[in-house]
Amino acid sequence: MPQKTYHDKEFYQKKPEFRNLLRIIGTSVEGHRSVPFGLSQIRGVGMRLAQAICRIYAQKDPNFDVNMRIGLLTEEQQEKLVEMIKNPVKYGVPLWMVNRQKDLRTGEFRHISGTDLELVHKMDIDRMKRTRSWKGIRHMYGLKVRGQRTRTTGRRGLVVGYYRKDMKK
Repeated sequence: MPQKTYHDKEFYQKKPEFRNLLRIIGTSVEGHRSVPFGLSQIRGVGMRLAQAICRIYAQKDPNFDVNMRIGLLTEEQQEKLVEMIKNPVKYGVPLWMVNRQKDLRTGEFRHISGTDLELVHKMDIDRMKRTRSWKGIRHMYGLKVRGQRTRTTGRRGLVVGYYRKDMKK
């Protein structure tokens, strides 16, 4: 009989320390996913950042396996991963991987994840609206912001296309 690995569901689901659902940074993560895929479910953590964090953590902790399921993590490992997600630059993740480079208020390289990401994004848009920048004005009027076409796409409301001629009659 072949030896069971982390990829076999029976291998990890029958263990008493396995958890089907984890709560990490305000996100419910399914326990049957591998660690990088589970971390990428968190808002603000992409696949590349999750893999980088897992590789760095695997170098420091010999008991950590990148291919294991996230439901098998101990509390200490989970806390360490959360700490690495909140401050990845401190643990050796390249500066270009963080999502908040040279923050306007602090000037630091930060990584924002979870519900904080939504809040910071809204604050950025509000700042653009207040300063009346081009992007802010486009946001205010609900138009496309990044230079896309608006002649034929992005139409909303009652009057669309050729219906206008019928309405004039």
